[in-house]
Amino acid sequence: MISLKKYLDSAQISPEETDTPSLDGAPGAIREKDEGALLAVAIAAYQSALREMGACSVEACPALGPGLMKSLAKLGEKLSCETTRATLEATEKNVQEHLQEWGRSTATHYRQQTADVKDLLIVMARTAESVGERDQRCAGQLREVTSRLKAIASLEDLTQIRSSIEKSAADLKTSVDRMASEGKQAIAALRAEVSCYQTKLEEAEELASKDALTGMRNRSWVENEIERRIRAGSPFSVAIVDVDDFKNVNDVHGHLVGDDLLRQFAGELKSACRSTDVNGRWGGDEFILVLGSRLGEAETQIERLRDWVCGSYPVQTRNGPMKLKLEASIGLAEYRPGERRNDLLARADAAMYARKSAARAGGAGGRR
Repeated sequence: MISLKKYLDSAQISPEETDTPSLDGAPGAIREKDEGALLAVAIAAYQSALREMGACSVEACPALGPGLMKSLAKLGEKLSCETTRATLEATEKNVQEHLQEWGRSTATHYRQQTADVKDLLIVMARTAESVGERDQRCAGQLREVTSRLKAIASLEDLTQIRSSIEKSAADLKTSVDRMASEGKQAIAALRAEVSCYQTKLEEAEELASKDALTGMRNRSWVENEIERRIRAGSPFSVAIVDVDDFKNVNDVHGHLVGDDLLRQFAGELKSACRSTDVNGRWGGDEFILVLGSRLGEAETQIERLRDWVCGSYPVQTRNGPMKLKLEASIGLAEYRPGERRNDLLARADAAMYARKSAARAGGAGGRR
């Protein structure tokens, strides 16, 4: 893993060699003329490495990779405008924490999948074994009946022949009935086990489609839903919701308060949506909505939604209970026939940033 902190340490020279201040103003500066260019190259390489790690995580674990990819991309983006030593050290620490958490979650995910498959194979093997034992018992009974039927040929007494045939026929019917009954039981037991595992797999898939913090659909699931709607050809719109200045909440009050706010905001967002709408967490402090309506109707719905979700939320901080005010910038785009998913999302994202710029310039979001 590339370490920008180590790069900065190795790039330092003594105060006697230069009077140029360092990035954080400390003595022992980095030569601005030469080292500035090298630092830009190192940051670009680091950002590229983060993007590649994110892409590899999606290939390694489609269920959990998109979340890591989004987190690493956001960390990389911060480096383009913040290049102090403290920022670099914090970024490197965050990258390590994200990778470690993703590694633990991925290992748990695959261990669970492996255990489910193993249990199902054991059930099928036991069922096959019971069927084999049943067939062996029935084969023995059939051999008995066959031997008895052969012996009939040597009998001369008609009564004995009739009696032997009747007994053989009864035994044969009993054997066939038992085979059919045991076969049905074995099949029913296998069906029950398969149904149980199917339920477990569906539950696992449902869990894998949810965002762990908010309980909303995750990015991967929403992307698949957008692709499904594109194939269906029905009109729909996409909205990207970004909580304004959320980084300041984490910086001032801590990540636990930030997580609580995101959960509350997600709950309000879900309650403001219709049952036919799709809502999910896009990553970080961004959410996404897929609305089954054209742009005009969707704009009206978004305005109502903004009034509902923007406002004050109660939280428990280090200084006691208080209310924090949240505003949100929402970008909306209607699907155009023939448009690719990423192009649609890019338009919604651009609309969201345009809203955010307008709000910073003096616009205001809705209030409850």
